[in-house]
Amino acid sequence: MSVEKEFFGALPDGREVYKYILKNTNGMSAEILTFGCRIYRLFAPDRNGKSENVVLGHRTLAEYNRDDDFFGAVVGRCANRIAGAEFKIGESTYHLAKNEGKNSLHSAPGGYQSRVWEVEKIDGSDISPSITLSCLDKDGECGFPGNVTAKVTYSLSSDNALTICYTAQADRETPFMPTNHTFFNLTGIGKTILPLTLKVNAGSITETDNDLIPTGKFIPVKGTPFDFSTPKPIGKDIFADEPFLKTFGGFDNNFALKGLPHQFKEAAVLYDSESGRKMRVLTDMPGLQVFTANSYHKDSLGYDGEEMENHHAVCLETQFFPDSVHHAEFPFENLKPGSKFKSITSYQFTAE
Repeated sequence: MSVEKEFFGALPDGREVYKYILKNTNGMSAEILTFGCRIYRLFAPDRNGKSENVVLGHRTLAEYNRDDDFFGAVVGRCANRIAGAEFKIGESTYHLAKNEGKNSLHSAPGGYQSRVWEVEKIDGSDISPSITLSCLDKDGECGFPGNVTAKVTYSLSSDNALTICYTAQADRETPFMPTNHTFFNLTGIGKTILPLTLKVNAGSITETDNDLIPTGKFIPVKGTPFDFSTPKPIGKDIFADEPFLKTFGGFDNNFALKGLPHQFKEAAVLYDSESGRKMRVLTDMPGLQVFTANSYHKDSLGYDGEEMENHHAVCLETQFFPDSVHHAEFPFENLKPGSKFKSITSYQFTAE
């Protein structure tokens, strides 16, 4: 079997959380927690064949069990921000928790990152081990309408691609906008990501206000610090004299990807010259949130028990545009009864 199961810990109410380890035959492994459907650790080989963990996380379940922790988690029912922590469907207004000023961020508290997911299926093949986890998101939870059955499959291919497949069905119309919130560092844990080279296949970003809520306008990236259309070090422009970057201490932007909204396409390429690791991000989502770990929640400790440092990771979150529920011009539709949501994101690793 290429899928192993280990006990990870118990929540205060006694629910047990397990870690599942997917291994392929090419030196790569992915560790998945049932709590939050999280990528706990991800080992990828460098140019010399040495595998190291390339994602950030914590040592204990207790550190993950807090409303503002999203490390490695599947985030939902709606990822990113919703202005005013409310939205309308028809004549009905739905209210969410205001957990970031007056707005909602990542459907917390109580979102998918805080649920214990059920293991529905395991494929222990040596060629492409996989695990499917499911979550019944009940009507009214976090303020959302309708019962949603969400499923996530992690599969690890023999050519070192970790693919995430999201599916969902609902019995009432509801917004459904998931993502995965993994913090990557291809060089290794405890090192800056500023020398890493990033390419993003986008011609514009969504303009935001000072609360990171989209205004509805798009800003062309050409000639700006946000231009990653050709590969460049993340640190090249991160400290540029630009209002957004100075305010937020780095990048935290939604890039409008080139190509059709539901077309499976290359969104980004992240490369580390020190280890030779390269990660291609492919997705059928229309947007990519690039967040350079400009800050963490208070008391964020890494696997070594030490406090995490800014700019020691980069999140590449495939997504619908933030606050899509308030922008009819954005490429998004609510999930309706009788239809099925499906989306695929793949992180493909090579070394050169």
